Amino acid sequence: MSNTFVGQLDGANFMLSPNEDMKEGLFKQYERVIVKSIITSFGLDFLISDRNGGDVDTIHNIRNNPNDYKSERNKQNYENRGAYNSNEYHGNSQYIETNRYYSNQKKNSNLYDSYTNKKIAPNEKMDLDHVVSAKEIHDDPGRVLSGLSGVELANSPENLKPTNPHTNRQKKADTMEDYLEKHGDEYTDKEKARMRETDKKARSSIEAKINKAYYTSPAFWQDSAIAAGKVGLKMGLRQALGFVFVEIWFAIKEEFEKVNSVLSMDASEFFNSLGNAVKRGIENCKKKYKQLLESFKDGALAGILSSLTTTLCNIFFTTGKNIVRIIRQAWTSIVEALKILFINPDQLPFGDRMLAFTKVIATGASVVIGVLINEAVASTALGQIPVVGEVVSVFCGAFVTGIMSCTLLYILDTNPLVKKLVTMLNSFKSTYDIYMERLREEVALLEEYAAKLMEIDLDSFKKEVKAFSSISEEISSAPNELALNNILENAYKKMGFQKPWEKAGFNSLDDFMDDMDAKLIFN
Repeated sequence: MSNTFVGQLDGANFMLSPNEDMKEGLFKQYERVIVKSIITSFGLDFLISDRNGGDVDTIHNIRNNPNDYKSERNKQNYENRGAYNSNEYHGNSQYIETNRYYSNQKKNSNLYDSYTNKKIAPNEKMDLDHVVSAKEIHDDPGRVLSGLSGVELANSPENLKPTNPHTNRQKKADTMEDYLEKHGDEYTDKEKARMRETDKKARSSIEAKINKAYYTSPAFWQDSAIAAGKVGLKMGLRQALGFVFVEIWFAIKEEFEKVNSVLSMDASEFFNSLGNAVKRGIENCKKKYKQLLESFKDGALAGILSSLTTTLCNIFFTTGKNIVRIIRQAWTSIVEALKILFINPDQLPFGDRMLAFTKVIATGASVVIGVLINEAVASTALGQIPVVGEVVSVFCGAFVTGIMSCTLLYILDTNPLVKKLVTMLNSFKSTYDIYMERLREEVALLEEYAAKLMEIDLDSFKKEVKAFSSISEEISSAPNELALNNILENAYKKMGFQKPWEKAGFNSLDDFMDDMDAKLIFN
């Protein structure tokens, strides 16, 4: 397993899924915005990107050097992980439930071997295989470091797959590569490729869970704070401020977790809770990293924190007070935007169209606010500090933009008042909708009138119109004369028409042309 935390943040999809818990979905978006920005903005990436050392335990390092723990706590946790117990992993409720599911699939003749893709008949035996062996997961230093349950990781859907007893019992605790090196001649190239792909997906899923759990944990950041204090005054100030923002993030997360139902909060209350979390986060930082902060002279950092507290808290408190006006102005802007909007490519109902454009404007407004915050912080004493001032002002702008955009989009998706408004607007018809509806009515009347003129049944007339329309499209797209001739020939047969020379008693047009007295007959 490889340590790709920053890559995971870059590549992971943190968009809110319709089936995902709204609170958890918002957490994911916050974590991407905050954690990634802190790591890159304040030079903390050295703590996790140093593959050959450093003063903080990383997943990569302890896997490569299991005897080189930086933290005694982490070392003790690994030594006390306990011996691997197969019964724990194979008697787990997840394992039993998965086995029951695949057994039912087999009974209904719907089960296929995950490695060979061969069907497993109802009367055949089936085993569940841990793609990444349960023992490997149990003894993985990275897994222990993350604090995640080995049993739950091993029995996750991506890692527990149906196969034949021979493969499962022969593979045992081997990695997929080791197993194929020993017994690869038993499988086709296609089967081996499938086995490797299954292994890759399982490992990627497990790795993502381990990385996220460890690198967003308070334990990792506390260890990192101590390490940052050792790198020297020049870089230390920048990194110390990074830990201030880390602590703010954990306070926001804690505040969020206290709320029983996020959906029951109004927007003002929601933003006020964010402001309180920022304030408490900075206070927590002063206590937790006291030794680190005291290493900087003249209390300069204390003044910086005071300025930061005032600036960031005011952002959220002010937003909370003015949220109604902000939303009202957003909707007003939408009305103006619709004056120049003539195309609705997704064919959304009017209310959903309004909501979609409001989201765009809300995101844009968040960016504008972020830029203003950037400028505001840059003009304070905090923003005048060489190197650090520029980083902090830029980060504050990104911090606010991320939080504001995530939160506003969340509110627009969940607020009962917005939902009622969308429903009401969906019941309205725009001028374009009314025009198109009237046009469809006119077309229907035209078809009915034409059918009466021809004295034919309306349904039959519609079928004929459709048939002739199809032939017309084929003729217009004919690439050459030969193709055109074939299209016309087929059309005659399809419509049941007799050719004019055939009605005159000739087998072909050439025969007809040879008779100077012959006449074409059209009906």
